[in-house]
Amino acid sequence: MAERPARKPRTPHSAQVVRTERLTPHMQRVVLGGDGLAEFTAGSCTDHYVKLLFGAEGVTYPEPFDLERIRAEFPREQWPVTRTYTVRAWDPEHRELTLDFVVHGDEGLAGPWAARVQPGETVRFMGPGGAYAPDPEADWHLLAGDESALPAIAAALESLPRGASVRAFIEVSGPEEEQKIDSDVDVVWLHRGDRPIGERLVEAVRALDFPEGRVHAFVHGEAGCVKELRRLLRVERQIPREDLSISGYWRLGHNEDGWQASKREWNARVEAEQEPTGTTAP
Repeated sequence: MAERPARKPRTPHSAQVVRTERLTPHMQRVVLGGDGLAEFTAGSCTDHYVKLLFGAEGVTYPEPFDLERIRAEFPREQWPVTRTYTVRAWDPEHRELTLDFVVHGDEGLAGPWAARVQPGETVRFMGPGGAYAPDPEADWHLLAGDESALPAIAAALESLPRGASVRAFIEVSGPEEEQKIDSDVDVVWLHRGDRPIGERLVEAVRALDFPEGRVHAFVHGEAGCVKELRRLLRVERQIPREDLSISGYWRLGHNEDGWQASKREWNARVEAEQEPTGTTAP
């Protein structure tokens, strides 16, 4: 039996904060740059993401920064933790990487960091990953998500040609969280107020009068909401799996560490429960 090739060491990118901007009361933009991005590349995916590395509090790591060495020599509780964020924009000419963060006060790790980080500070991250871009051969596009999916939806909208047939729904807490997107698509902004996260999004997509033809859909956000939308699209509407990019970016009541540890099992269970059984779409 042939031996598996040794895993190639993963080398983090190193960048510096160039500038920050508060886009809305709960969305903070951080733009990264510097010579450390010379090897960074991003392709045509509009859902590219990076995994930011946050060091354990009070721990100093040896230079040059070597993630494999840290994991070999430091106890697990001192390893850097990762937080995943969508690439809002990549400017290869100026080597600037734009990331947008949802901020809810002191809640969480990455949000508070983004709110207080200053230009010049060093940021390390892995990536990019990504798999979705709007299919130009599709007859129309469905884009739906909450704040966590807003950067990817905005990037997708800005990549589409003017006049493309698109139905876009973004759920946010209120009108103050709406953003300007460089697109001719009329985004439907759903203001949830005190309602449960994702409830208005599910209602809006369910009420949609689906156009004729093949749809290519991007649906991401809170896992429970995405589960309901997946049932609607895969089971009721019988949209083929290959025409859907659909997954939970996060799960209510879980931090990223807990969600990532259970995400594969959750997705497998949901997919097994929701495979179409031959019913016709309404």
